[in-house]
Amino acid sequence: MGRNDGGVGLSSQNQMAIEEEQPSTSQFHVLAVDDSIVDRKVIERLLKISAYKVTTVESGRRALEYLGLDEEHNSVNIDSLKVKVNMIITDYCMPEMTGYDLLKKIKESSTLKEIPVVIMSSENVLARIDRCLEEGAEEFILKPVKLSDVKRLKGHIVKGLSKEQQQQPQPSSSAKRKSISENLENLPEQPSDRRPRLGLEELTVS
Repeated sequence: MGRNDGGVGLSSQNQMAIEEEQPSTSQFHVLAVDDSIVDRKVIERLLKISAYKVTTVESGRRALEYLGLDEEHNSVNIDSLKVKVNMIITDYCMPEMTGYDLLKKIKESSTLKEIPVVIMSSENVLARIDRCLEEGAEEFILKPVKLSDVKRLKGHIVKGLSKEQQQQPQPSSSAKRKSISENLENLPEQPSDRRPRLGLEELTVS
């Protein structure tokens, strides 16, 4: 009996350790895009209830400006992006630039393509859903957005962070060897503890 109790206790400790390693939602920043002020307030409130950091904008173009994306050259101005964005959640039907167009811009950017994008819509159009998913959207949520929908977002963010880390260039083996060699060359010479050996002449006793 005692052996079984010990096993359960160890399992519980392991579970607690795993949960501690998982980042909390308060570390994640979500950019919410919707031309409806009412819908923006709803999604902002749901995200804040779930402890996310939230920034809201009213159009796809404003979202690109916030992300520092130059539409003409499809490049990102890193200096203009003051806060890292971990996810974009956008309405599909918006004037000038739809959520689908915004999704395409994000996925075409080498700098921003790993940011997860979730599409929202009040219309359940299968062709629209398929098109967004094929373009790289993580999920298609039907409005009105519910708290249970928001709770699913964390999994997409964690997956996006994992992809981003895998994309980071790793130093090659030759670069590692060069670095080690340079470090060794820069080390100061250590004084020798060995005493010089005496020659035969010095050992001869007159």
